[in-house]
Amino acid sequence: MKQNLWRIIVALFLIILAFIVRNLHETVAIVLFLLAYLIVGFRVILEALNGILSLRPLDENLLMTIATFGAIAIGEYPEGVAVMLFYQIGELFESYAVGKSRKSIAELMNIRLDYANLKSDTGLARVDPAVVEIGDVIVVKVGEKVPLDGTVVDGSTYVDTSALTGESVPRALTVGEEILSGFINLRGTIEVKVDKKFGESTVSKILDLVENASSKKSQSEQFITRFARYYTPIVVGLAVLLAVVPPLIPGAGTFSTWFYRALTFLVVSCPCALVISIPLSFFGGIGGASRRGILIKGSNYLEALAKTDIMVMDKTGTLTKGVFDVAEINSQTISADGLLETAAYIESFSSHPISESLQRSYGKNIDSSRLSGVEELAGHGVKGFFDGQLVIAGNSRWLKRHNIPHAPSAINGTVVYLAIDGEYVGNIVISDQIKDDAGGAIDDLKREGIKKLVLLTGDNQSTADQIGTRLGINEVIADLLPMGKVAEVERLLSRKTTGSRLAFVGDGINDAPVLARADIGIAMGALGSDAAIEAADIVIMTDEISKIPTAIRISRKTLNIARQNVVFSIGVKVLVLLLSALGMVTMWAAIFADVGVAVLAILNSFRALNTKKL
Repeated sequence: MKQNLWRIIVALFLIILAFIVRNLHETVAIVLFLLAYLIVGFRVILEALNGILSLRPLDENLLMTIATFGAIAIGEYPEGVAVMLFYQIGELFESYAVGKSRKSIAELMNIRLDYANLKSDTGLARVDPAVVEIGDVIVVKVGEKVPLDGTVVDGSTYVDTSALTGESVPRALTVGEEILSGFINLRGTIEVKVDKKFGESTVSKILDLVENASSKKSQSEQFITRFARYYTPIVVGLAVLLAVVPPLIPGAGTFSTWFYRALTFLVVSCPCALVISIPLSFFGGIGGASRRGILIKGSNYLEALAKTDIMVMDKTGTLTKGVFDVAEINSQTISADGLLETAAYIESFSSHPISESLQRSYGKNIDSSRLSGVEELAGHGVKGFFDGQLVIAGNSRWLKRHNIPHAPSAINGTVVYLAIDGEYVGNIVISDQIKDDAGGAIDDLKREGIKKLVLLTGDNQSTADQIGTRLGINEVIADLLPMGKVAEVERLLSRKTTGSRLAFVGDGINDAPVLARADIGIAMGALGSDAAIEAADIVIMTDEISKIPTAIRISRKTLNIARQNVVFSIGVKVLVLLLSALGMVTMWAAIFADVGVAVLAILNSFRALNTKKL
């Protein structure tokens, strides 16, 4: 960018000097004009030659070269140089705009640390994070970035998560808690046991996601690519006809007149504004979203989000906090403590939040030697032997499947039913809380034009209906197994109107199949979740559902900016192309129609970066 700026400054100085000496020494002025032309146009000419040699389709570099060579050939030195000069000014604006768009992503790129403090018997050694193995212990000092995902094994601290989540409030961490690469240690020195290799760490996956985002083009960008491929050779052909055919008609004018008009036509026809500003708009939108803790895998998903009118959501971890607490223990043939102990043990092999809540409520260490033959069926429950007795724990369907008579609970909440050796012994009611921002987020989604809000959950119908009513959700479907959610999404997809899009919002761990099947998969609160980053198209890097309306607003603003650039660029070009063919404008107007429109479109694309008020 600095080199480009210096080329422009030097060329501008030579042009001014040429105008000063033009009336005194015309030859010197011509030399100065040509020198300025080479300074600002050398790279364009080189690109044009490379394009011809590599048999690439005609592009703007070849158009600029032909037009300026022609202008110089007929003695219009100032105009030939001006075309290249203003083209380079347009390129300078583009570089600056891309730099601004990349800034937020560059901040994300800087979360990767180049070293890790590896702890060993001989002390600390600064090593490449790529050589650290799972199970190794690393030391993170105050002010350092965390290089690898792991678990805190010694010390406590506050960490800055803003680079990954967009949140400015520090997070407290202590022994036993997960810490992710990219966090910044703010307070105390901590020791971390590494859980993932460098290539599998959160930082590596997120950086890979961002770096590959530009490869997934939106329909608007694909249109511009196809447009430029066919448009460029067509306008070159028209320019040739404009230069050759009219002079053959008696009284139509001289060859030099029509040749000048053809050159003007070529300058106007350069599709710079479209080719530059449309991708830049989407790149700016993706960069602006990343500042808000919203990772979008490609501009095609950003564009699709703007067209979304059906939003399907999971309950646990999406609309609710996913932090379950034991609300009631209803025992029948054994004590309440015995019922809780049995449930905590038999569920201890499960990674479901319900299992974690049971163990938390039990509050004692689990002796795995008391367990054997434990099996889990997703969406149903678990079974196995605890102290030699067969225990079945899960939802009502699970007990019915084993032909165990029981009375379904009428209490709102998630109910875990237990049976020992085929006899029903009671149930435990576990409740979850609706997220603080869920109600406002649902209202915002409706204001953003989401016509249908659907809640899909494996929880019981009574609990799901209660949450759906409180939040104002249109349709609630409960008692679903994981594949049942896929079937429901298939049903909704088959009924949506042409051009509309369906988005599914889930926690990214249990909902990977549905995230992959929906038009747009949005993973909520999935920071560090491999399943989320791989299956989802958009990752909300905090658990705030209120970020989804923000993402929709960003997508619609970006799409509007891209459309404005298309209409403005094509409209001005068509008008000036007609005027240039009729000889009603000079090459100076052509320069404005090319570079001027490109600069204005680029400046308009800057607005996609500003997402603070969305």
